[in-house]
Amino acid sequence: MNMNIAEALLNIPRKDESTDEVSPSRAAYRKLLADTMLQGRTRVLSFSNRPRSPLKSSLEAQTPTHIQPARKRRRIPQAPEKTLDAPDIVGDDRFNVLDWGNKNVLSIALDDKVYLWNATDGSTTELVTVPESSAPITSVSWAPDGRHIAIGQYNSFVELYDVTTKKLLRTLAGIHQGPVGSLAWNNNHLLTTGGPQGAIIDNDVRIQSHAVRSYRGHDDVICSLKWSSCGKHLASGGADKLVNIWDVSRSSPLHRFSNHTSTVRAVAWCPFKDNLLASGGGETDRCIKFWNVSAGTCLKSVETGSEVCGLLWSKHERELLSSHGPEKNQIAVWKYPSMTKIAELTGHTSSVLYMTQSPDGCQVASASADETLKLWQINEKSTEKKAPKSPHVGPTNMFSYIR
Repeated sequence: MNMNIAEALLNIPRKDESTDEVSPSRAAYRKLLADTMLQGRTRVLSFSNRPRSPLKSSLEAQTPTHIQPARKRRRIPQAPEKTLDAPDIVGDDRFNVLDWGNKNVLSIALDDKVYLWNATDGSTTELVTVPESSAPITSVSWAPDGRHIAIGQYNSFVELYDVTTKKLLRTLAGIHQGPVGSLAWNNNHLLTTGGPQGAIIDNDVRIQSHAVRSYRGHDDVICSLKWSSCGKHLASGGADKLVNIWDVSRSSPLHRFSNHTSTVRAVAWCPFKDNLLASGGGETDRCIKFWNVSAGTCLKSVETGSEVCGLLWSKHERELLSSHGPEKNQIAVWKYPSMTKIAELTGHTSSVLYMTQSPDGCQVASASADETLKLWQINEKSTEKKAPKSPHVGPTNMFSYIR
């Protein structure tokens, strides 16, 4: 307990061992240790007025420091990248006249005509003009192959075209009794159509008797149809305020959701969670609701402040895009699952009834009764080339079997 003796013992150098008992390698190690770690001190622990600054070893000096680059802050432009004229577009929330195919070609129906806008080179071509008895065109939908397109008409006909040759491949007649406002491909040969009396029909376009299955669960206009990515479940929204979930193995609804208080104009399956569905309510509802289709439960309801006309899940981020009606006629970008609004894109002067997404998920196209088509840059284009994902398709190509 004598502090003077203790301090002396700590500071008195240790007698070196005799050199004949220490091997050359051990002597070299002790010298290196003294030079790099002890900095000439004979004891590791010693009393001193101030600590010595640490010496950077030669190994550390030669090792480069790798710093992870900070993630670039994402900026969503508030103005459209491009605005195109869309004269005579039908502003009806029962119809779906805008779609973007996998070959990067945007299709839009303007009254009795369908136009194709090639997003790669900016060229525009007219695909077809339907007879006055069939007008207006009420829906368009690209097949997964990006080469064929279905066109629903006011007289209940559905026509299938090859866009490379601009040839009519076949006409599906007698499916519905009125305008075909909703179309959804399950694969390259199964086309689902929605009509004005609540009927939903599966059509195998390879065979003559094309109507192979019907779904009964709505009693008013079908406004939206979407197949899940696995191709096993179909979601439908209608003017009867219902969201129905269908299984391909049964004709009655697997789930029947009646929580909305207005027309269900939009439904969208989540790309990163197979059993998650979003739906949007109309003028008096104004909510986005999220459904667990495995359990048949509502997970969340979000008040948006205006009618929900369209829904799209981002292909790059965990985000949901919604298009709206008055007062703002905007596109909103929401972070999921917090549903924090991270951007609001305005520019239309009427309800944004139609919205679709580019194949790479970087752009969104919107169309309105204000007769404009606007392109918005939502994500920056990647410079990396990725192998394209194979779409959910059947074992055979449909159009080699059409007759």
